[in-house]
Amino acid sequence: MGALIECVPNFSEGRVIATIDALADVIRSNPELSLLDRQSDVDHNRSVFTFVGRSNAIETTAFELAKTAKALIDLRQHQGVHPRIGSTDVMPFVPLKLADTHECVALAKAVGSRIASELNIPVFLYEQATTTMSRVLEDLRRGSVEGLRKRMRNDPKWEPDFGALYPHPTAGVMAIGVRQILVAFNVNLASTDLAIAKAIAQTVRTSDGGFKHVKAMGVQLRSRGIVQVSMNLTNVDETPIRPVFEAIETAAERYGVTIVGSEIVGLVPERALKNTENINLQLEHFSDEQLLERHLQAPIS
Repeated sequence: MGALIECVPNFSEGRVIATIDALADVIRSNPELSLLDRQSDVDHNRSVFTFVGRSNAIETTAFELAKTAKALIDLRQHQGVHPRIGSTDVMPFVPLKLADTHECVALAKAVGSRIASELNIPVFLYEQATTTMSRVLEDLRRGSVEGLRKRMRNDPKWEPDFGALYPHPTAGVMAIGVRQILVAFNVNLASTDLAIAKAIAQTVRTSDGGFKHVKAMGVQLRSRGIVQVSMNLTNVDETPIRPVFEAIETAAERYGVTIVGSEIVGLVPERALKNTENINLQLEHFSDEQLLERHLQAPIS
């Protein structure tokens, strides 16, 4: 078996089923890839796919996904609680079996160069894919595409790695990166007060003195009449789910609100759930099929 790479593209569409299905079909059409998971959220207005394969197959399909998203998703019409910069918002590559970071970096640069030249979508490299500066997603997404457009126009530091100095009018820009496995973990609160969700997010995220390797924001889920602490745990070996959940639970009690559920978006390595057997995470719609290890045991054609 050759080196195995995971790709986890995020698209700025979580409501139009025909568009989401079309993106899934692009992945399924490549027999050398395995589509492991797809999840969409109407409030975030976002869809996340997880697929794995070898570098050449991923390179071909990554381009086709960006091409399809450009044709079907008009960022000017997008509304959602999650900040966004492109129709294909972010496309990370993750080294798995026998793969290494160098192979993923080469893949990110090849895909980014082609997307910029053939689709006219500017591409920013981030995290381990970039060597020019330390660039992280939250900086790219600050102010969504409107804020990024101003920075690209006014600050030479915000010149993209590939492509034009301004976003594509309908597809925006793309962030393509290389990272290790992360877990998207959200906690839902029985409240409509967005300020509470934002305050709790501030207590747990790294940038405000919370846990290491935690990115968090408070968002409103209008479809459910609640608010959410939405997080990425970027190193579950050092910061697994349990301590973060317990800290949110404690903070919620201080504000007089209760947790009504939590969710894992996409796949999760088993080690992220370490020591959670005797606590009630209140996970919604979770099954063993979301455990990454179950999929990696299956052969890739």
